Amino acid sequence: MLNLEMNGTRCFVVKIFLGLFVLGVAGTEFEKVFEWKQISYTNLPDRSKGSTDNETFQAYNNVPMGATHHKNRLFITIPRRRPGILATLNVIDMTKVSRGDRSPPFQAYPSYSINELQPQYEPDLHKLISVYRTRVDACERLWFVDTGMLEYPGNRMQVQRPQLWIIDLKRDQLVQRYTIPASIVREGVGMASLTVDVEATDCDAAYAYIPDLVANAIHVYGLRENDMWSFNHSSFAHDPTRAALNVAGQRFEWDDGVFSIALGQNDTLASGKMVYYHPMVSTTEFGTFTNVLRSKWIALSGNYASLFEPLGDRGPNTQSTMHHYDARTGVLFYAEINRNSIGCWNTRQVCEAGNHAVVHLDNRELIYPSDLTSDSDGVLWVLTNNLPVWIYGRLNESDYNFRIWRQDPAVAIRGTKCDNVA
Repeated sequence: MLNLEMNGTRCFVVKIFLGLFVLGVAGTEFEKVFEWKQISYTNLPDRSKGSTDNETFQAYNNVPMGATHHKNRLFITIPRRRPGILATLNVIDMTKVSRGDRSPPFQAYPSYSINELQPQYEPDLHKLISVYRTRVDACERLWFVDTGMLEYPGNRMQVQRPQLWIIDLKRDQLVQRYTIPASIVREGVGMASLTVDVEATDCDAAYAYIPDLVANAIHVYGLRENDMWSFNHSSFAHDPTRAALNVAGQRFEWDDGVFSIALGQNDTLASGKMVYYHPMVSTTEFGTFTNVLRSKWIALSGNYASLFEPLGDRGPNTQSTMHHYDARTGVLFYAEINRNSIGCWNTRQVCEAGNHAVVHLDNRELIYPSDLTSDSDGVLWVLTNNLPVWIYGRLNESDYNFRIWRQDPAVAIRGTKCDNVA
């Protein structure tokens, strides 16, 4: 039971549920949309054919990390973790993909010039350095954090301050660019995702919730306020007992903290939406409410420890990168990296491991689901990228390494414990 107490008023909140684990897969598998052996580009400007001002394009070093679909456009990110990346933010216009083309080329978004690094890696806040994941809000705006950091092995550098970007997709024009101050975070590398909270009836009243897996913090940006504040809590840190991972034969230990935030249904007692969150290196789901995160006063008070609470454990090997709440079914979907699967939990059920199900498991093609999003039609999209093999081993450049998947949530859960819950 999650109890929230604010300004002397007790908000007794309805139980939030979570749980998971089944031995088999009973759901409907996701449809494979695209797959790539290596990334390629199209429509390169003459001055950028195969290179930037600093670096030669190296296809092997380009590993896509995030994918967001909006009205037949796929926005795909490639963070600069190694040299030779032409564009950190890319787009595929699916209306222009030839029938049967399973590996369409990328195109830099919004332009190649905005994605280019300056000579000698000079800072330029009008250019993008490194983006991990994007989200499209109810007002058709693309939100993302540019970490401002190059993560090259042996040569890490914070080129410039991290920034939050907002682009109007109806016009492909910049709406807002907010430079994140050093008082919020020293380096931007931990801000690998974000979740946008806004209604289409009031686009100015938007908030971005940005988990920071390094600083173990949740940063909140208010568009109307044009301001940012942060929360720190013990539940944002990784669980050392869940640090051992085994993906595609690669054994390693990570310490990634709070990683993904999903927004649930509105709760009238709490006067806000339920907020689900978890560290990646953990199998526990946690919760709070949007009216907590939206309050700079609460953040500055530091008196909020009781407002963030565990909801329950998902079960063995359910470490997850991203997750998403589907309002139509009441189901949370999880991108589970330690067992190459997409998991689900119906939030109408009690919080116990036995209420978790797997809708898609594939030990060959679903290796490391790095991103899981939903588009404006409610369709789920997943990107898998073999990341641990790229980091600790060697990708087979003759095999398909990166894939985009999609599925309707109601179809995905058919036949599982997540379906038909009264």
